[in-house]
Amino acid sequence: MDSPFPVLSIITLTPVAGALLILLLPRTAKQEARLIAAAATGFSLLLALLVYANYDVAFANSAQSVREMFQFQESTSWVAALGINYHLGVDGISAPMVLLTGLASFAGVLISWGIDDRPREFMAFFLLLVAGVYGVFVAMDLFVLFFFYELAIFPMYLLIATWGWKDLREYASMKLTLYILVGSVIALIGVLAMYFVAGDATGTYSFDMVHMLEVSAMPNSPFDMEIFGIDGLTFARAWFPFIFLGFGVLAGVFPFHNWSPDGHVAAPTAVSMIHAGVLMKLGAYSALRVGVQLLPDGARVHLPWIVFLTLINVVYGAFIAMRQRDFKYVIGFSSVSHMGLVSMGWATMNVFGMTGAGLQMFSHGAMTALFFSCVGMVYDRAHTRDIPSLGGFRKVMPWVAFAFVLGGLVSMGMPGLSGFVAEFPIFMGLWNASPTIALHIGGWSLMNYYAIIAIVGVLGIIVTAAYVLRVVQQVFFGEFDQEHYGHLSDVTVLDKAALAMLSLSLIILGVWPSVMAPMVESGVRPIAQLLLGGV
Repeated sequence: MDSPFPVLSIITLTPVAGALLILLLPRTAKQEARLIAAAATGFSLLLALLVYANYDVAFANSAQSVREMFQFQESTSWVAALGINYHLGVDGISAPMVLLTGLASFAGVLISWGIDDRPREFMAFFLLLVAGVYGVFVAMDLFVLFFFYELAIFPMYLLIATWGWKDLREYASMKLTLYILVGSVIALIGVLAMYFVAGDATGTYSFDMVHMLEVSAMPNSPFDMEIFGIDGLTFARAWFPFIFLGFGVLAGVFPFHNWSPDGHVAAPTAVSMIHAGVLMKLGAYSALRVGVQLLPDGARVHLPWIVFLTLINVVYGAFIAMRQRDFKYVIGFSSVSHMGLVSMGWATMNVFGMTGAGLQMFSHGAMTALFFSCVGMVYDRAHTRDIPSLGGFRKVMPWVAFAFVLGGLVSMGMPGLSGFVAEFPIFMGLWNASPTIALHIGGWSLMNYYAIIAIVGVLGIIVTAAYVLRVVQQVFFGEFDQEHYGHLSDVTVLDKAALAMLSLSLIILGVWPSVMAPMVESGVRPIAQLLLGGV
């Protein structure tokens, strides 16, 4: 469904315009830079809310063609000779991600208001990062998707290397950049292979995602043809793991997660919020959109073993988080653990699990943004993240204490909050997938494989409850060190506004899941039908 008004372009390019305007300001115009950043992210957030509120779920469920699956579409030829189009649109998966980006970016600007070290440059690079994230979620051309994907990485490196924690920033920024770039290059090679194979088969060379989906759905799709003369080895089966795991690096899929906790810890608070809250979703979203949706034959073969990697994410990440003394490292490894649930949901290949994964992307994004904002507020005032050195901070920061406890309950999957709404369908999807996957791949020994994954995966939630309660007790309750921290003051009004906004989103989704679940389901159902006919 085309849009007469280019709302997605305005959402994406407003942060770019804001960044350019900020860079034109004199160096002394610090307050003006903050105001422009707040205006740019706030305006994009309002438009994201408009898109979300006007998304037609009924139309999406009744779509008769691949093109009708996406709404608010904008399309114009960009580089016609190479089949590159400026094509934007959203479906039931990406529309919530656009809203999440708006929430996290606006909250990030509010929390960064006190940055006094070159705030002009900080806000400009932060806005470029936000624009890159928006661009990936709305891109319907694979070249445009990669363009914005790389745009998001460059300012991330500068923000961490320049404004990050001095003891780790150079190492973490380089490590993050190298990991993500290597992964994206591997995925790009796979996309180029798809481009040439589809072009050779149809005579039309195009990066347009609708064209790729149509090629994938052909009765004798070139993506399902055998290659190298090897029986059973199709193009999709050969290339799927490279594309999925290439994007999976950014999603923190084990064993390619190692860059993520260091990146979280070294980054400034607002960048950690975007990094964990939204940037990692780019990897999970792109792995689904490019890997699973375009190469379903490869997904059917490879996701049953990839789901084991996601289980390691969930359980191993939770155990490592429990062992940390550094407040921020706890949340960093917690983020890796909970992101495993997203990829686990994709791997169920049914509507239950994939809907849960889509909800988990939003829930995890708002939750980790809330977590990192709380950690940043404590560190900015106490100047330490050593958990045993803290205690009783609810007395001076009651808003932060409430927000962190709320985030902790979400991470534990407490009913009535967004974590339960997201995680329960994922485990239901795993349980329902067990016989379906086994029958599909013809192995009796795997009949209960997914059920075992679900049972072991619950261990991650139990461990999460343990480390969250430990951190809450040690940081916000217990004895308050009046001698060292008696001079501390409560957080600012802007900080409280950011905490309230993120907290409210977690509560609303938990109490009223129908505000998002049908939308996400409308986006994942066509993909599930491609994979196994839906469950």
